Amino acid sequence: MDGADGPPSDALETVFYVRETEHDGDRIRYYGEPLVPKRSLIGELRGPFRRSGYRLDLETGREPYETAVVATPADGRIDGVPWLNLVLFVATVVSTLLVGAVAWYYIPPADIASNPLLALRAWPFTAAVLGVLTTHELGHYLLGRYHGVDVSLPYLIPFVVPFGTLGAVIRMRGRMPDRKTLFDIGVAGPLAGLVATVVVTAVGLSLEPMTVPASVVDASGQVIIFNDPPLLDLIATALGQPTEYADPTRTVHPVVIGGWVGMFFTVLNLLPVGQLDGGHMVRAMLGRRQETLASLVPLALFGLAAYLYYVRDLGFNESVGLWAVWGLFATVIAYNGPADPADETPLGWKRQALGLVTFGLGALCFLLVPIQLLG
Repeated sequence: MDGADGPPSDALETVFYVRETEHDGDRIRYYGEPLVPKRSLIGELRGPFRRSGYRLDLETGREPYETAVVATPADGRIDGVPWLNLVLFVATVVSTLLVGAVAWYYIPPADIASNPLLALRAWPFTAAVLGVLTTHELGHYLLGRYHGVDVSLPYLIPFVVPFGTLGAVIRMRGRMPDRKTLFDIGVAGPLAGLVATVVVTAVGLSLEPMTVPASVVDASGQVIIFNDPPLLDLIATALGQPTEYADPTRTVHPVVIGGWVGMFFTVLNLLPVGQLDGGHMVRAMLGRRQETLASLVPLALFGLAAYLYYVRDLGFNESVGLWAVWGLFATVIAYNGPADPADETPLGWKRQALGLVTFGLGALCFLLVPIQLLG
């Protein structure tokens, strides 16, 4: 019954006793009992069902002792090409080139309008920013594929200043089979992204500094300041390179901004709430106790905004608004909840330790005031 004939029922029946089958549109639910340990059931069936064009989930049956294996047709692609991913990738390359050329390479917009190819001068900035973000998401993707989870390729998100992008996301379809898989996929992104971030930062600090045109130095108006997180300062100290210059006409190479972006997004992704990487990791590490911790995250972010405003006397544009907005966002995603693995078998000590190390590395990327808009 493989291929066009439907799910491979013969493979199912070798590891699952089927009492009843229910059709819900294109979705098929098999009610019964596993003949193998529940935590290995999806692993036994994922390959045959994927080859037949289905993804699998486990659900609780209608009775407490019953399990439901759910087969859903996998999302198709036109000619096997992920067109949406490609279109978003091209759009984000264009947006980061344009923003990089104007904001970080100081090319006047009028010059780019008359000769768009001038934007290509910003290709190191684009390569740095997209390299860090894409490596992060590919970490999730590769571990998802390793565990047989149905994951999409990264979707890059084009935007405007200051970076030309809002980051990247992947889609994970279906229910996580167990806490180990949830942890591995969750931790892979931050670790892969941090490796890329360190490499990009080191390369950027080793490049010749940029010359800021006098017209930019003398211009009045608002200035965005990106403060250095501890990890950036550590890398600069190890290389013996400066992160700022007394001469206002000299500044670090724009590739360093790619490293800064990687550190900033690492901090946000490691917030232990909802569907963020930190939420997945803590859900796998603590089980359902993660929900208690997640409920405190919005309060912590609002408290941080209040501290900067009332105690440090900083304005809305000096990271007060940043943390307040993320407090609202964290409230929404905390309400929606984290992933819910089918098997609640606890993690071993090695993964617990790796999780703590990852959060420790994330702490090196944290700043109370990462961004200030002055003027």
